[in-house]
Amino acid sequence: MEFSGFILHLRGFFFPRSYFTPGLCQSVAMLPPAGHLLSLLLVIGTGGTVPSPQLAPQGCYVAEEAGERTFRCSQADLRAVPTGIPNDTRKLYLDANQLASVPAGAFQHLPVLEELDLSHNVLAHVSGAAFQGLAGTLRHLDLSANQLASVPVEAFVGLQIQVNLSANPWRCDCALREVLQRVRLAPGTETGIVCGPGARSDLVGQEFLPLVEEEELCGTGRGGARHSTDVALLVTMGGWLVLVVAYLAQYVWENRDGTRRPLKRAPALPVHSEDSSTLSTMV
Repeated sequence: MEFSGFILHLRGFFFPRSYFTPGLCQSVAMLPPAGHLLSLLLVIGTGGTVPSPQLAPQGCYVAEEAGERTFRCSQADLRAVPTGIPNDTRKLYLDANQLASVPAGAFQHLPVLEELDLSHNVLAHVSGAAFQGLAGTLRHLDLSANQLASVPVEAFVGLQIQVNLSANPWRCDCALREVLQRVRLAPGTETGIVCGPGARSDLVGQEFLPLVEEEELCGTGRGGARHSTDVALLVTMGGWLVLVVAYLAQYVWENRDGTRRPLKRAPALPVHSEDSSTLSTMV
């Protein structure tokens, strides 16, 4: 009885009563609506179940902030960039999690993303293609308070963004200077870019921006030219010293046998009789 009721229910769902109304267009009316056909095909194709939308991870939620679609996953204990982010998201907050890296193309399915917050994670690696697909939309990026010693400059190619790079253990090298030439720093974050343990020992703990022109980072700059000259002079002096030592060693080696033999007495010169007579007369 229950099965018969189920069949009747399906009949009423796919074939409304109007389909059985006699008339000239009865053959056309017998066709089910397109929406019902699509539902039927989905049921058949998925083995009897209709697929549901992918759910957001626990601790994440969608909100409307200032009229813009926002996806928040703050303090959700995430260890990877989550899936299920709506593709119309304009602001994405993944701060205060356990993210250690950002892989290539992590956000390429978000074509209208404008603001991305990755602060207060444990990021140590950012792929050169991490922000691929966001060149025309991304405006604000927060990478502060992570474990970044360097970021590939390729990650920012084509982006017109304002970025926060403060509170990271930066290596303070040429690569970081190239990154800073491509991006705009968020206001008030300049002093937070400090050289970390991976930097040159005399730079650790110092702010990076004042050192850009004063220290050798890429072999140029006021400090870099002077340091390069000093190195060249030391190399030249070292080369001359090596040549002198080599010459002295060769000289000693070649004359070691001669110094060991005793000196020979010079032969006595013969004295002629005339010279002897002359000497006697003078006496």
